Amino acid sequence: MPLAVCATPIGNLEDVTLRVLDELRTADVVLAEDTRHTRLLLERHDISTRLLSYHEHNEAARVAELLPRLEAGERMALVSDAGLPGVSDPGARLVRAARDAGIEVTVLPGPSAVDTALVTSGLAELRYAFLGFLPRRTAELEGLWRELEAWPWPVVAFESPQRLPRSLRPVAVCRELTKRYEEVVRGAAAEVAERFHEPPKGEVTIVIGAPGRRGDPVAAQAAVAELVAAGTPRRVAADVVARLTDMSRNDLYRASL
Repeated sequence: MPLAVCATPIGNLEDVTLRVLDELRTADVVLAEDTRHTRLLLERHDISTRLLSYHEHNEAARVAELLPRLEAGERMALVSDAGLPGVSDPGARLVRAARDAGIEVTVLPGPSAVDTALVTSGLAELRYAFLGFLPRRTAELEGLWRELEAWPWPVVAFESPQRLPRSLRPVAVCRELTKRYEEVVRGAAAEVAERFHEPPKGEVTIVIGAPGRRGDPVAAQAAVAELVAAGTPRRVAADVVARLTDMSRNDLYRASL
């Protein structure tokens, strides 16, 4: 296969498919977003294929250089630092150019921070929107949230640890997925924002739940009161109802006092 787009682990180096490992071994060259990062993966699996840098700063020049080599039959495996190239990572330009030139392209699926975060968050619905990296400018970010006010499903986004946003929807912050210090913090936006008052370390994927699941505050408070009256500890009652309604646990607890 002249060009193979290979998904690579988002954290744990064992999360790589057998097909990807075979492609990395048999390719003439591996196109890597960061050759130092990819070399760790290759060394972990005893692969010695030559590496060539392919990233957002040299992508245009690399496409012009690589296309004739692909047409001549050279076999290339394209990877990014984590996940699938072309999804918020370099790769789409080369795939498009290869397709336009009639060069066969195959995609080898594998780990995805988007799917992993969506499932582990507990906020998955029938559909969702993926936003890529959130805008850095406050005005652009606020405009994006306004656009999403009418969107009734969850959204998934990548974000820098230094710029974790706040939202009116229930939020799950998924940090260092599949790595040693994986952490998933889920709850009302205000609670999660308080938890990450200081910027955390590592890579962050955000899942923002559907707005329609917040429930009726009066009914939720009544449910807490009924559980407490039946002998359930107040904090446990507030936590259970909060999980079912995506409402603030602290607000429910205070209202029940």
